[in-house]
Amino acid sequence: MLTLISLPAFDDNYIWVLHDGRHAIAVDPGEPQPLVAFLDTHELKLTAILNTHHHRDHTGGNLLLRQRYNCAIHAPDNPRIPGVTHTLRGGDTFMLSEPELHLDVLATPGHTLDHISFVGHGYLFCGDTLFGCGCGKLFEGTPAMMAASLDAILKLPDATRVCCAHEYTLSNIDFAKTIDGDNQALQARERTDRALRAQGQPTLPSTLAQEKATNPFLRFHEPDMTAFAAAYLDRKNPDPAEVFGAIRAAKDAWDR
Repeated sequence: MLTLISLPAFDDNYIWVLHDGRHAIAVDPGEPQPLVAFLDTHELKLTAILNTHHHRDHTGGNLLLRQRYNCAIHAPDNPRIPGVTHTLRGGDTFMLSEPELHLDVLATPGHTLDHISFVGHGYLFCGDTLFGCGCGKLFEGTPAMMAASLDAILKLPDATRVCCAHEYTLSNIDFAKTIDGDNQALQARERTDRALRAQGQPTLPSTLAQEKATNPFLRFHEPDMTAFAAAYLDRKNPDPAEVFGAIRAAKDAWDR
């Protein structure tokens, strides 16, 4: 039986840990100390690290953790990621034996060009591609590229548990209300997630069904988001990638 843990790191990151009571894997351990403390407390051996992309807040713990645990590091083929032992690309599948895992790799470029996500056992480890009620900024990719990545995620089962790398949900909800304020599912999510954060609890993992109902960045095929984009762009009938791009541009402007 696998147990999922979200470990807070830095100001708002999560390191995701899956363990079987003896062996563990960690996703995007940018800061090693919280993970080492957890592993030591629970007498777990780290057997593998999964990196979604090269940003240091996701890979900064790689070398220390590999030295301490002699663990494998599975990551995109990018020389900026330290300590990699196994390179991956979209379409790959791989097995881990301790803990026993079967994982599929999705190519999810947009936030960065090398970004991948991991899918298996009902979980999606999506790094900075998808957030609670949001998505990652396009530092390297294009709107069309990110829209294609989100389309790949939309094909997963609704019950998939979405394990994002940052606790940005409440801020993302605040933005979503500016373009989708009549969405009753969004309103209900806000009440639930604000209560969770008030109690010091994470809003994640969410489910893909919840993201599809409330996250404007996954609703770029929906008529109301198309109408928003048409008004924002002052152009009739934008295509889905243009709709996504309009939502992303509106969020970037709102963040400033």
